[in-house]
Amino acid sequence: MTPGVLERDGFLAGADSRRQIELGGALADVEAKAIVATRGGYGAMRAIEDRAWESLADRPKWIVGYSDITTLHAMAWRAGIASLHAPNVTGLSHARPAERAAFIRGLERPGAAHVWRALRVVCSGQARGALVGGNLSLLCAMATARRLWIPDGAILAFEDVAEAPYRIDRMLTSLLLGGYLARVAGFVVGGLERSVAGPDGRTADDVVEHRLRSLGVPVVAGAPFGHGARNEAFVLGASVRVSGGEVYFG
Repeated sequence: MTPGVLERDGFLAGADSRRQIELGGALADVEAKAIVATRGGYGAMRAIEDRAWESLADRPKWIVGYSDITTLHAMAWRAGIASLHAPNVTGLSHARPAERAAFIRGLERPGAAHVWRALRVVCSGQARGALVGGNLSLLCAMATARRLWIPDGAILAFEDVAEAPYRIDRMLTSLLLGGYLARVAGFVVGGLERSVAGPDGRTADDVVEHRLRSLGVPVVAGAPFGHGARNEAFVLGASVRVSGGEVYFG
């Protein structure tokens, strides 16, 4: 354990400078095989430096986590490195056996074939591409910081928590207007937890369909990842195929 790892600075885990040094050191560590998030990662964007990610390209290693760790995932796929969207360490204590198995499978057999079945078809169609994404709020924040890169023909996965439908509409609209979704070949939507419809009755699902249908690409929802009861690990950067209500990995 590094000195100061249990420090606090308001809602942050200590000073930015210390966290930048620790992250940079972990990325450059020749013996480290993975960087696994303990908790959600508030302030992760404050700790990223473009130069540090050159080390990851030279010495690839797993980055594991979700939620605010989307920041690190996005930097990894920009560097051409796959990463694991998965429960943080504190979430594994109450994960189901199948979710723990998916966590291990992702690390040890990232190319293993498996399928997410019986998802809700929002927009029908078929597509194949590299799977990227994470938390929708963080994807928008990375776009604002000009750090978000969506590969051409990618399948974009996203989830979020405690965001009202009108805020999800705002985030998707901003990504659309910014041109970030123009190259996306399909969407896989995870949990949009605790998104409460207002007096108008429009739900998060309504917003997703309304905002993404015009792109003419397949959209499936209800995938087993996010801040809800199910958070199954999957590899970002993996090639996947979306067909009907199923997502094929491997």
